Amino acid sequence: MTRPREQLISISDTPYYHVVSRCVRRTFLCGVDHQSGKSYEHRRQWIEERVRLLSSLFAIDLCAYAVMSNHYHLVVKLRPDQSEGWSGDEVLARWASLFKGPLIVQRYLKGETLADAERRFMERTVAIYRERLADLSWFMKCLNEPIAREANREDECTGHFWESRFKSQALLTEQALLSCMAYVDLNPVRAAMAGTPEESDHTSIKERLKPQFDLAQAIQNQLDAGYLRQFHISLKPLLNFEGNQRNQVQRGILFSLWDYIELVDYTGRVIHPSKRGYIPDDTPPILQRLGLSQDEWLQEACEFEARYTQNQRAEQGRRRRAA
Repeated sequence: MTRPREQLISISDTPYYHVVSRCVRRTFLCGVDHQSGKSYEHRRQWIEERVRLLSSLFAIDLCAYAVMSNHYHLVVKLRPDQSEGWSGDEVLARWASLFKGPLIVQRYLKGETLADAERRFMERTVAIYRERLADLSWFMKCLNEPIAREANREDECTGHFWESRFKSQALLTEQALLSCMAYVDLNPVRAAMAGTPEESDHTSIKERLKPQFDLAQAIQNQLDAGYLRQFHISLKPLLNFEGNQRNQVQRGILFSLWDYIELVDYTGRVIHPSKRGYIPDDTPPILQRLGLSQDEWLQEACEFEARYTQNQRAEQGRRRRAA
């Protein structure tokens, strides 16, 4: 029997969840329809851009993702503690990036003076928005609805695009989290869509190994499509790996990035009886494929977050100068 969504998602049990959404029609979400010969490959970028921007707006961290031909996978960490630390104005600014909001909210954001009753209404509204910005169901609603509308517009049809509401699976242990992330990152390899993880387009493993997300273009694409009203915050990086440091407050994944990369590379070489693809045994080790020594990789991994932040600040400066 189907259980209510609120019974499937419980922060007190675990903040980590595996999410899957699948397309209902024969026509592909992405990839090439071999019957008609039409390519939908560009739609993979729709998903990737939307996921990364929404993760930055919501109090939800992105651990792993993979966009396939007729479905996509996400591994997320719910972070209500993040939204609790936001001011009321920041909550409204984030929500206003996605929705116009009631007239009172619009007036407040324009700096107009509100009456006492209106201010009390604003306080209740901020509390509602704060809760929604930490809610997985609202995150998925903001992800799937625009994709469905855009695909229906492109296909010149109406009706359901997604098979059903998204499916979620709680990841209760570190082992479950790591195995699920590896499973998600290896989806293109298992489907014989890519030979190695670093060649798997529109996946988190490729983003971690070869960062190439174009924030400015992603924002412009969403603004042009009308599915984003503004975006005045920094892009949130993928949830970082902290190594086995159990003597501090855990904010990232309790595993080292290099150990995880090796785990994915090793798992991808195991031939799965029900899957077509795998990494051949004669494929060089992943460091060799990346053209890095172990020292270079350690330096790259240790400086990743700092360089990521620096690049985001440079991009923000460029946008301010352009404005």
